[in-house]
Amino acid sequence: MPPAVPNWSPLEDDEQLVDIAFVPDGGRLRLIRSGDDFSILLDHHELMSTDLSSSEQELAGVACAQMAGRAGVQMLIGGYGMGFTLRAALAGLEADAEVTVAEIVPKIVEWARGPMIAVTAGCLDDPRVVLIEDDVGMLIEAASEGYDCILLDVDNGPEGLTRRCNDWLYSADGLVAARNALRPEGLLAIWSAAHDDRFAGRLARSGFAVRVIEARHDAHWQGEDDIEAHVIILAHKIP
Repeated sequence: MPPAVPNWSPLEDDEQLVDIAFVPDGGRLRLIRSGDDFSILLDHHELMSTDLSSSEQELAGVACAQMAGRAGVQMLIGGYGMGFTLRAALAGLEADAEVTVAEIVPKIVEWARGPMIAVTAGCLDDPRVVLIEDDVGMLIEAASEGYDCILLDVDNGPEGLTRRCNDWLYSADGLVAARNALRPEGLLAIWSAAHDDRFAGRLARSGFAVRVIEARHDAHWQGEDDIEAHVIILAHKIP
């Protein structure tokens, strides 16, 4: 790593820089390894890590529970990341489901099939998975009642971080497009790093019934004050 790169935080003694990627129209990503654990950093922000994953898994678990009883579920996941959401979705869906994963950073997929292959655990080779290396917004705009469920594990939630273009997903226009992309009684489920009442109101005005779940992870738990709260926003399409 160059010795003086703006916004790049220094690594700890036990951390190793594995690779660098660039987000289209966005920032730089670093894949960091520490023993058996991995993390992905956007400049000096940690976006995700293998030891903090329960809220991403809960996003898929809650969504799959809402899909119970539906045949041939069509699910769209925005963002592969480290694959926690995808693996949890595959565990909760039936054999006749199809899961389309949109990942805009090709190196994320390279890392999944390369240094992180043990973490990936073959999920990208599941016959129910269709991987598209493109912007999830493009798939949403192109669909017309094509999905039973859309999961957005993109960026940091409604508050964009990795690229400005992601803001469209959470705008009024983006939510209208998401609603149009959903089948009747479809579900839009969104992972967020924090509560966002203004966004919840925007969802309601866009034709969704909204419910917010606080998901708590327990990695490195030391006490109540040390638990970091993430949020899952469930938005059901209103007829």
